[in-house]
Amino acid sequence: MAAALQLDRVSKTYGSKGGPNLRAVDNVSLTIREGERVALIGASGSGKSTLIRLAAGLILADAQGGGSGAVHAFGIRVQENGRLAREVRAARRNIGLVFQQFALSGRLSVMTNVLVGVLGRISALRGTFGLFNADEKRTAYAALAEVGIAQHAAKRARELSGGQQQRVAIARALVQGAKLVLADEPIASLDPKSAKRVMDTLVTMSRDYGIALVVSLHQVDYATAYFDRVIAMNGGRVVFDGPASKINAGFLTELYGASAEELILPSQFAVAAPAVTHHPSSQPVS
Repeated sequence: MAAALQLDRVSKTYGSKGGPNLRAVDNVSLTIREGERVALIGASGSGKSTLIRLAAGLILADAQGGGSGAVHAFGIRVQENGRLAREVRAARRNIGLVFQQFALSGRLSVMTNVLVGVLGRISALRGTFGLFNADEKRTAYAALAEVGIAQHAAKRARELSGGQQQRVAIARALVQGAKLVLADEPIASLDPKSAKRVMDTLVTMSRDYGIALVVSLHQVDYATAYFDRVIAMNGGRVVFDGPASKINAGFLTELYGASAEELILPSQFAVAAPAVTHHPSSQPVS
């Protein structure tokens, strides 16, 4: 069985005028299994968002040679050695994306935004002119019903609240038929009630349809409550990869440089402190 997502020694360096280069992601290797739900945590600038974008092929990894910088989704190459693979379009058909800013067209209807999810499997002519058939429209409406906002199908996307717009993005991933969803800080701009609703929707979708789910989060309490596996990043490296139950106050204080009580409720801490190399893919902190 092919892994849902596999990264092999992936790095990303950004140049800086008049200063040192920034290594945003530093030699990261990891594997996400089919149907697995994984939270990605770490302070701002730790490399979480960059890693998500590398996994989706939205940015290119550093060219290093020797097979480094390879990303595969369900056994199909996304990129390798600083170049997108020829088969990247086929790989992306399996990948749904959910972003903090929703990535919707506000002037278009909610239904049309969801139907964008089928563009990868219809002709360019049909996609350009919005010629969606009855089956595709039924599927889109069913996806909206699945996330609880079918009643808003005819509204313009910009008329919806932030939490509702995020659920439109999730419905789009369902219509796409994604087998892997990468969500980059999907609840960062939402109020607590909307954030919980979005997280409930994402996890339910993953569980019911066997979709692998990788979510980058600033909210540690959501990471420990919703996910069995947590990957923590610091300085572009994976410093912990293991069970959420191993996350404790001391580790969080070290990771974020703040008291754990500011990040998560004490009752959610496990007793044992996690080591920084619980998983073969973990990278040591330099």
